[in-house]
This record gives sequence, structure tokens and C-alpha cells, in this order.
Amino acid sequence: MQTLKIATYNIHKGLSHFNRRVVLHELRDRLRELDADIMFLQEVQGEHTGHGERFCNYPDGAQHEFIAEEIWPHSVYGRNSVYEAGHHGNAVLSRFPILQTLNMDVSAHRFESRGLLHCEIELADRQRVHCLCVHFGLFSKGRREQTRILIEYVKSSIPHDMPLIIAGDFNDWRNQMSRILAGELDVHDVFHLHGGNPARSFPAGLPMLRLDRIYVRGFSVLHSDVHVGGEWQRLSDHAALSTRLRRNDLVETT
Repeated sequence: MQTLKIATYNIHKGLSHFNRRVVLHELRDRLRELDADIMFLQEVQGEHTGHGERFCNYPDGAQHEFIAEEIWPHSVYGRNSVYEAGHHGNAVLSRFPILQTLNMDVSAHRFESRGLLHCEIELADRQRVHCLCVHFGLFSKGRREQTRILIEYVKSSIPHDMPLIIAGDFNDWRNQMSRILAGELDVHDVFHLHGGNPARSFPAGLPMLRLDRIYVRGFSVLHSDVHVGGEWQRLSDHAALSTRLRRNDLVETT
């Protein structure tokens, strides 16, 4: 495989601002237009018993399955937050086989459920890449603990010479994580590698805060985009990010 396209998006549970209407169908169309090989999604509704009654066009089944249908044959969902009506969490959609998965609860306290979803994916040339989809907390103390858990997990579970992608909603508006993750895990934000700062991704209508990231190890960055304006700003409170990568061939195929 010459290049790999990645995207990350906090989909706000497939509902418009203030949860007034279902936007999952339009959201799916926009995500398909990105033509990503691997999609990292946050705030994915796995189940909600009340939405089907409230909204006439609410799809049956889990949202990640609805989005992935016919485009991404392999998908996995990691439940983060559980409540009486259902649950939501992170998801990874892939054009390539997902070999192994692990979902971790990294919640800093009981009032804010957060998770980390790890997938090992086999690409078309049989090379493997480790993908971690994350959604970290709103408060700095919790994020510091979640960052520590992420670093310890990667160091203990993923060989240092393996290609790695960590993407999602980090809520790191002060950009305190990038330096730490670069030093500890040798991962780098794709927009920073292109000579800039992490992308402004929130709020979607007029992005000012740098909340969402795509960190990579073992890849060169060919191009990165922030998807804003037009329909995008009506689909979620976050902007979608995408990047096209070329592998550095750190690991020989066995």
C-alpha cells in the first residue's frame, strides 16, 4: 500500500446542535466523501431506546454499523458511557481486517465516562498498524491521568518499531499533550509535522480551539485537512480532520 488515508470525527451522537434533529444520514454521506481507509469516531451511539420513538428517521441498530455499511467492511465499537436508555462510545471503521481489539475505560471520575479503543489492523500488503481511538475528559487533571494511562498502555502493549496512529477528541485546548506524547511515544501531530500547529476543530461553525488530533509514528504526512463550512458545521459541534500518510517502512513484513 502506497498511502493510507485517515479521518477522525466526534459525531455528537448523530444529532444536531441541542439534539433537535437526526443528522446521521447527512453525516454518513459527508464521511463517505472523505474516502478514508480508517475512520476514528467518538460519541457514537451504540444504543438509545428513546431516539427511535422521538425521531421518525432514526436508523435501526448501532450508529457505527449504519455509517460503515457497504463502505467499511470491518468495524468495532467500544462502549464508554452507559445509562438507562443506552450507551455511547468510540468506534473504528476500516477497509482492512481488524485482527485484535481492546476497549479500556479511562474515566477520571464517575461523572465523565471516557474510553480508549485499540485495534490492530492488517493492511492490504499484510503490514500491520496499531490504531487507538480516544476521547479524553474536559478537565486538565483528568486528562493528565488519561495521558499517563495511554503512555503506559502503549509502552507495554505495542512494540516501539510498529506503526502507530492515535486519533480522537483529546479536549487538549492548551496543547499540553503533544510535547509529552512526542517525548514518551515518538508520536507527532500530523498538522505539526506539516509545519504548523494542531488544527483548530471546535466549535465547528468557527473553529478556535484545538481539541482533536491525529498523532502518528512510522508515517510521513502527505496532506492534512480540517473539514469545516457548508454542511459540516450543521452535523456536529466538532470539525472532522483527515490526513493522507505514507508509511516509513519501519517494520519488515514477516
